[in-house]
Amino acid sequence: MTTTLAGPTPVVAPRPGADRPRRRARMRERTAQWLFLVPAIAYVLVFFGYPIVKNLVMGSQDYTVRTFVSGEAPWVGLDNYVEVVTSSLFRTTVLNTALFTVGSIVGQFVIGLLFALFFKRRFPLGNVLRSLLLLPWLLPMIAGTAVWKWILDQDGGVLNAALGSIGIAPVHWLTSPDVALIAVVLVNVWVGIPFNMTLLYSGLQNIPDELYEAGALDGATGAKAFWHITWPNLRPVVSVVLVLGVIYTLKVLDIILGLTGGGPANATQTLATDSYRRSFQEFSFGTGAAVSNILIVVSLLFAVVYLRVNKRAVDE
Repeated sequence: MTTTLAGPTPVVAPRPGADRPRRRARMRERTAQWLFLVPAIAYVLVFFGYPIVKNLVMGSQDYTVRTFVSGEAPWVGLDNYVEVVTSSLFRTTVLNTALFTVGSIVGQFVIGLLFALFFKRRFPLGNVLRSLLLLPWLLPMIAGTAVWKWILDQDGGVLNAALGSIGIAPVHWLTSPDVALIAVVLVNVWVGIPFNMTLLYSGLQNIPDELYEAGALDGATGAKAFWHITWPNLRPVVSVVLVLGVIYTLKVLDIILGLTGGGPANATQTLATDSYRRSFQEFSFGTGAAVSNILIVVSLLFAVVYLRVNKRAVDE
């Protein structure tokens, strides 16, 4: 018997240009993807990128009203920042900004979380009440501040009238340096509660009921269920709420301008209102841009540090 050994299978070389149609199809697909992205990229560059870059440049220029006529804005480097930081008002604005931000975030978050936990339970008219709580968020801010200015008015305000009915003397809510910042914080808390409640409520809806049922078997009910089930599962949403809340609160301008204008005696002057004052009242656009750039850096630093710390805590 003769055994024939089979040789290696010959390798057939692909014809030149055989995969060319496939490469063309991939290229057309990538081109189509980029064409869909071009409008969004152009929008971001024009309406977000350019203003930020322009603001950064203005912060290092002597940009005043004369610049609009002459077109010249001499380069001054860090002089605007030095002028802002060494001004007698800077320490006050930084302290007011910190107190305003911390007070607003704590009030908005705690009350928003309580409302979210309350509305997680189903009861008649729950959806209607939850919708009504969105009104402060939907109202034009100028209208909201006008109403609150009337409520907090020293002489004819509703709040002082209610306090007077129970024997409490009228409070100078918007005209006393000791109370004005507290009043502004309370109004900002009122505005921010719906935002916090909505996001936290959506996060609570995504927590499976099976976790609570399993926890109940192990005795985790009430406060234990909140700390061991609700809070750990809600932390990603909490991170988003706090970061967005701080960034929004740092730049709050309309509420303070509508209620106190930064007064009395600069008691409610923050970095945001100081930037507005320098730019549109003193027409020193260079120093105004410098203050707003400081505000941008503070917001970015907070976001980066908080997200990193929170990510590390979640990983552990």
